[in-house]
Amino acid sequence: MTRASDTQGPARDRTRGALLSKEGLPGWLDPVVRAVETVRPTQLSRFLPPADGAGRQSAVLILFGDGTRAGEGGEEAGRGPELLLMERAGSLRSHPGQPAFPGGALDPEDGDPRGDGPLRAALREAEEETGLDPAGVQLFGVLPKLYIPVSGFVVSPVLAWWREPTPVGVVDPAETARVFTVPVADLTDPANRVTTIHPSGHRGPAFLVESALVWGFTAGIIDRLLHFAGWERPWDREKQVPLDWRA
Repeated sequence: MTRASDTQGPARDRTRGALLSKEGLPGWLDPVVRAVETVRPTQLSRFLPPADGAGRQSAVLILFGDGTRAGEGGEEAGRGPELLLMERAGSLRSHPGQPAFPGGALDPEDGDPRGDGPLRAALREAEEETGLDPAGVQLFGVLPKLYIPVSGFVVSPVLAWWREPTPVGVVDPAETARVFTVPVADLTDPANRVTTIHPSGHRGPAFLVESALVWGFTAGIIDRLLHFAGWERPWDREKQVPLDWRA
């Protein structure tokens, strides 16, 4: 099995060996793997990177785990397959207080944005924001680059399997308000699905999970992954939640 990183050295060095591998993935991830291999950019979003190459290169880590945790007496207990999310600090200038995938802009040390730079950036940012140990993460795919017009980020969504779960939590309160996981079953539950209405008039999918409203870019990616993986269940798109004008 190809490991995403070495276990020695500081964060930047530990992500040097970031590679993609589908070997040994659990069977329930097969639909996601197929979706990643076949989906087209226009099927994910109408916001695609500018043709002139403008935009700040960035990456996010879409980390799937099986939801198991060590319990009392060494027993394993969990809520089934899950996704790792974080809530951005309310003091940040970009997307304050918004639930999101771990991630951020590429640093020069991450390498070529057209090569494996986004893989290293996704792992590095996830470690910096959540304390995630990259050694237990197996990267298995990258979705087409997408664009966030409000912040000018060109985002590479990097998908991964949490092969060896480790404790995660807030590393820097100035950047992250909390770190949490969401069961995939909760994301597919029609009772937790809503449509957000931005003051600009933009409508988008959203999820009411873990005492949070997941919306915007993150919710859009989750919505499309559920759809193309065949996990989506019919839900009421007329169930609406208005967003604050500051959103």
